[in-house]
Amino acid sequence: MAIGMMLAVVGGMLVCVQNTFNANVKKRVGAWATTTLVLGLGFLASLLIGLFQEGSALFRVEEMETWYWFSGILGVGVVMSVTQGVERLGPSYAISIVMVSQILFALLWDTLGWFGLTAVPFTWKTAVGIVLIVGGVLVFQLSGKTPITSAKVSKAG
Repeated sequence: MAIGMMLAVVGGMLVCVQNTFNANVKKRVGAWATTTLVLGLGFLASLLIGLFQEGSALFRVEEMETWYWFSGILGVGVVMSVTQGVERLGPSYAISIVMVSQILFALLWDTLGWFGLTAVPFTWKTAVGIVLIVGGVLVFQLSGKTPITSAKVSKAG
């Protein structure tokens, strides 16, 4: 469990850094070029590392739902949305909204058992946790600054 938590923290840090970099790239080359660059380089890196670590087993795919094959296409929406959100709102505000959105949708899908997940009951403790997380993000983000101010500061810098 500790390794899983550590990997989640590292993943969160990498998402924030990547989206900050993506927003800076977008300022120079546009949204579609940024998305192509990000996903193209990601594909190349995944392919090379996967071939190095797994060899031809990388391409062995067992039974899988058809729609799972298209999850990479969702990455286009992720990169486009978050990159433009970071550029317009600044990284802190945009990533906070992304984080709350991820938590709420993950909770919905966990509770309903969608996408092949085992349904997890919604409890009052879950509700309290969600309220605390959303409240914490609101306190953090609304403590004396507005998204417009932070976006202007990040563009000036």
